[in-house]
Amino acid sequence: MQLPANKKIYFLSDFHLGVPDNAGSRSREETVVRFLDSIKDEAAEIFLVGDMFDFWYEYKKVVPKGFVRLLGKLASLSDAGIKLHFFVGNHDMWVRDYFQKELDMQVYLKPEEFEWNNKKFLIGHGDGLGPGDHGYKRLKKIFRNPVSRWLFGIFPPVLGMGLAHYLSNRSRSQAENKEQKFLGEDQEWLIIYSKEVLKTKQFNFFVFGHRHIAIDYRLSDSSRYINLGDWMRYYTYAVFDGEKMELRKFVENDAQIIRN
Repeated sequence: MQLPANKKIYFLSDFHLGVPDNAGSRSREETVVRFLDSIKDEAAEIFLVGDMFDFWYEYKKVVPKGFVRLLGKLASLSDAGIKLHFFVGNHDMWVRDYFQKELDMQVYLKPEEFEWNNKKFLIGHGDGLGPGDHGYKRLKKIFRNPVSRWLFGIFPPVLGMGLAHYLSNRSRSQAENKEQKFLGEDQEWLIIYSKEVLKTKQFNFFVFGHRHIAIDYRLSDSSRYINLGDWMRYYTYAVFDGEKMELRKFVENDAQIIRN
């Protein structure tokens, strides 16, 4: 695809709306909405690359309470002709068809390939990729199983959502206790994964979330790995203008370019 003149593609991830409490989540949601409002005139497409919510489960006729400001803004952007994409993360993998029906937003369960202006992208949330973490990979297969989703769905929402939020908070707390810093190319599993992919297929950009730190790492002369950071601490995102890709930090109505 050829990106229209003066239009851009935006990538952001890991809002984890719903934590640590209603006030903190509301403030973060309002910041995300202000950002989305600031890019509406330039955006051709917007990619939400996972963990938009700290937990999300759609019962057949029930959706989680709250988040109306974000969902309303996304609906407005979609109605204005901006194409929306959502990659499920490890915290919001149990989506059904609500986003597709209400927001006309495409939903992806695994990394997908895209191409604009002869630049090739591989985009995904990033969980379960690369070497190691076998315990989580086994757990992910269990959670992605339709039987597991059905079993969870037979709980009344008040019990099921309470249990899910407890487990989600526990998982996130354990991850936050780990030191959040760049580990080096030999220890960053998404860099290792990207290098393995490059052995068989070329991409100009690998775009992932999940890691919660902003990374712009050159894999080769023609390929870069971009991690989008998060909107819990860093408020970072990436933007592609048809020629260059930049990792930026949102400071209200300003944009600071991050250079690693």
